[in-house]
Amino acid sequence: MSWFGLQVRRIAALVLLSVLSGALGACTPLFENHGYAPEDRDLDAVVVGQTTRDQLPDLIGRPASSGVLNASGWYYVQSRWRTYAFKAPVEIDRQVIAISFADSGTVSNVERFGLQDGKVVALSRRITESNIKGISLIRQLLSNFGRISADQVLN
Repeated sequence: MSWFGLQVRRIAALVLLSVLSGALGACTPLFENHGYAPEDRDLDAVVVGQTTRDQLPDLIGRPASSGVLNASGWYYVQSRWRTYAFKAPVEIDRQVIAISFADSGTVSNVERFGLQDGKVVALSRRITESNIKGISLIRQLLSNFGRISADQVLN
């Protein structure tokens, strides 16, 4: 075998190895973490009925969001997403810590919810629904004749 043929084989082997390692690397799932939820050991420092709203940031940190009505609660949300190859990301874990407050400002309840406790809620919809389905253009035009009065035509 000639020197040139040996070099072509080596280059072909390197290209094949690069393509295979790239393909295997593309099949590796990627994980992303979003948000913050305190651990159970950190939540043990929160005593229901004694810990106040002002003490919570020092104990477990500030929340991602709070209740809408009278700041009735604090919510810590953490989620973990898996992206695999070309597929859309999938949420594989979600932790929501809900801390409720009494009127006096002390903690009244601490709850932890997981992904299995959640429901899909559409917060916004971008669908315009038409109320004229099944009505032809001529029927729409003819239905307007009874709605016009003589004084509207004269003015």
